[in-house]
Amino acid sequence: MLKLYNTLTRQKEIFEPLKSDYVRQYDCGPTVYWYAHIGNLWRYMMSDLIRRVLEFNGYQVKQVMNITDVGHLTDEDLAADTGEDKMEVAARREKKTPQEIAEFYTQAFLKDLDGLNIQRPHVMPKATDHIPEMIALIQRLEEKGYVYRAGNYVVFDISKFPDYSKLSGKNLDELRVGARLEPVEGKKNPFDFALWIVDPQHLMRWDSPWGVGYPGWHIECSAMSMKYLGEQLDIHTGGEDNIFPHHENEIAQSEAATGKQFVKYWLHAGFLQVEGKKMSKSLENLYRLDDLMGRGFVPSAFRYLCLTAHYRTPLNFTWDGLEAAQNALKKLREFARSISENGSEQLGKLSEPDGQKVGKSDTLAHRRTDAPSRSEFSEYHQRFREAINDDLNTPQALAVVWDLVKSARADTSLRPVAYKLLRGFDKVLGLKLTEVCAEAIPQVPKQLVEERERHRREGHFDEADQIRQKILDLGYTVEDTSEGPKIKKA
Repeated sequence: MLKLYNTLTRQKEIFEPLKSDYVRQYDCGPTVYWYAHIGNLWRYMMSDLIRRVLEFNGYQVKQVMNITDVGHLTDEDLAADTGEDKMEVAARREKKTPQEIAEFYTQAFLKDLDGLNIQRPHVMPKATDHIPEMIALIQRLEEKGYVYRAGNYVVFDISKFPDYSKLSGKNLDELRVGARLEPVEGKKNPFDFALWIVDPQHLMRWDSPWGVGYPGWHIECSAMSMKYLGEQLDIHTGGEDNIFPHHENEIAQSEAATGKQFVKYWLHAGFLQVEGKKMSKSLENLYRLDDLMGRGFVPSAFRYLCLTAHYRTPLNFTWDGLEAAQNALKKLREFARSISENGSEQLGKLSEPDGQKVGKSDTLAHRRTDAPSRSEFSEYHQRFREAINDDLNTPQALAVVWDLVKSARADTSLRPVAYKLLRGFDKVLGLKLTEVCAEAIPQVPKQLVEERERHRREGHFDEADQIRQKILDLGYTVEDTSEGPKIKKA
């Protein structure tokens, strides 16, 4: 029985899909004006985990994640309808077109997803490809009386939607006190939000009934989720920072248009901190996945680290914690490989678990000479299922994995069971436990190897020997082979 914490109701609920055909999951995707940092990736790992747990429970899932390539403004205060479009800022910074910016950083984002074994969503629609759907949705809201003009802005009137702030529970009157609000002139309420911005000078612009311009940020998620998943979603995910105002605005515009509940279960990931502090450019702790790899860590080590924290709690990233995660992952992979051959031979002899709860067997802690029993298989499977079905409790799920490893080390007859279980558990964990945990080589020694090889080709052997010593001083060795130089940890 899968239970999920619903931000909307502020409690754990038994998951029951809207329909029996498949689960409709929508995830707020990236604004592709720059690289994703590890805080972003922690949040997308959470979405991936939800899908994996749903599939582990036998549900068919259709997952949609948007790509924001227009309309996300730089001012992220509570009344965030001012500032410049982030895509335009990036285009000027890099002297490229917004389309070139979007394509480059979309591919960088997809590379990070693949590196972390985050399954790609079934549909990843771009905002710029769905302007007609956004215009149609705004027109629908306008016909129902939820829209007014404020200067160059087409604005949603939250006073017409009595349930506004039901997701966040925020008191808007209290938010006004002491907050820096710079609303657009003509707004009736500073929290009314833009659906369309008339701006004939915007680099990306489209014709609309209200004038040439571009969409507001919030409207894209409603329009694209409805196109690919229908007017009602089972699950909508995002980061904790998306709750207000973004998801609040999604609810208002979607439910105002359809008259139906937009999302049944809202799930949000907690923030990622670095050494107990908020990530920020000013603190120079805004790390990317490439930064982790540059220090010798494999991407899956970061995935393991994420799994050691519950998705709703803040994840505190530390380099020591990442090193411990990589060491733990390496041990798991080494154990899985050590039992894989024996396990593969006996997989056909084992029956699938019947899903019934089995009491803890006293024999598990002792060596046995007979074949693994069905109850031994079922116990670990049941404990793992109970952990992940308790609002995706991955720390407890990992504890079950290590209990299994401990028992299988003590009792060789359990190893076929352990191998089959680990393969099944890894469908949720996504750690690629049957792969070799090769240590990533930092960029500096790799560059030195290339420089040394260039000197060798040119016959500058003294210089090549000096560079070899520099590589050794960094803790790495170089072996010259017929396939080229090979670098490894000394």
